[in-house]
Amino acid sequence: MERNKLVLLDAYALIFRAYYALIRTPRYTSQKLNTSAIFGFVNTLQDLLKRENPSHIAICFDPKGGTFRHEVYPEYKAGREETPEDIRKAVPYIKRIAEAYNITVIEQPGYEADDVIGTLSVLARRRGFLTYMVTADKDFGQLVNDDVKIYKPHTGGYDIMGVKEVCEKFGIERTEQVIDILALMGDKVDNIPGCPGVGEKTAAKLIAQFGSVENMLDNTDQIKGALRAKVEAAAEQIRFSKFLVTIKTDVPLDITPEALLRREPDVKRLRELFTDLQFSSYLKKLGTGDAPAAQAPIQPSLFGDDKAQAPAAPLPSAEPVAEELSAPSAGFEILETPEQVADFARRVLATSPEDLAFSVYADGDEAMTATLRGIGVSASYALTAYIPWDAFSAAALAEVVQ
Repeated sequence: MERNKLVLLDAYALIFRAYYALIRTPRYTSQKLNTSAIFGFVNTLQDLLKRENPSHIAICFDPKGGTFRHEVYPEYKAGREETPEDIRKAVPYIKRIAEAYNITVIEQPGYEADDVIGTLSVLARRRGFLTYMVTADKDFGQLVNDDVKIYKPHTGGYDIMGVKEVCEKFGIERTEQVIDILALMGDKVDNIPGCPGVGEKTAAKLIAQFGSVENMLDNTDQIKGALRAKVEAAAEQIRFSKFLVTIKTDVPLDITPEALLRREPDVKRLRELFTDLQFSSYLKKLGTGDAPAAQAPIQPSLFGDDKAQAPAAPLPSAEPVAEELSAPSAGFEILETPEQVADFARRVLATSPEDLAFSVYADGDEAMTATLRGIGVSASYALTAYIPWDAFSAAALAEVVQ
């Protein structure tokens, strides 16, 4: 009997990541709606469904208004910039797309998505599930165990972070010590004070020595020099910071992991939404029967082994690029100078891509006599470009080749 696999998506973490991944080459509809965040989120979702074929799935959002952390600490997350208006407009579309996929959206008043995911991961473990938490947020490391892992997206694919990977990243012995590390180093973005003057490396050394912030604060006489004074002066705010960074695992939910069973998507509704958003490449997938099917036999996970490296994300096919060449804002760059080509190449090489995709665009029926018009190249959805060949002189072409 195959093991149930629950996938929990940290919605806003993925939405912000998708939006900023395309910040230099945003996508727009003809009505000037910025669809970068929506397009990127759907890409992640579709790729995830195809790769991991989960038996259960949910998308977790932070609620409107404050949470219990704001009630005890009004300055919580006070340092964050306002959410971009384009993201605010994108969220309702993403929720409607989730509804069309028949995926449960969870938004619990008073609690962050982190707390909902933490609670569901604990409940799922008790029921024998394997859980993937889809996020790039380091705080989730505290929840990792043999049955709960971080599924971290990045340019070119995904990393699976189990106990070994989390402990190595933070230099700790147990994943729950992530809480102690975060309590000491604080977080400027979330406005968590921590201990002033203590960064991640120093925090890791202290936790390696004492095991926890509580034990450290009970034995500050063993800390040398100015660091001891810093820790003792910040004792109360270290304790309070630990409360703030601890992800709750007992949120009063009226839903269970079993209720998150994956269901067949509403292809008609998806087609309507993708048409409104002018997602021609996603419409093509629906038209060819590539909509993700539910209740398929669970395939062996590409990431079942903690040591396995995630394969590269699927590359966009040539067809979507070709049909959208008239819209430079559609999510790819147009490279018209040698400098732009060189800059793009540097960025591609910096990501160490496992795969590159190229498409040649030409006029004519015969390969030997066709006129070259341009070349498309892609390392990922965030690194996709079109090179119009007629933009280059003979000298420029020679420079590019060199």
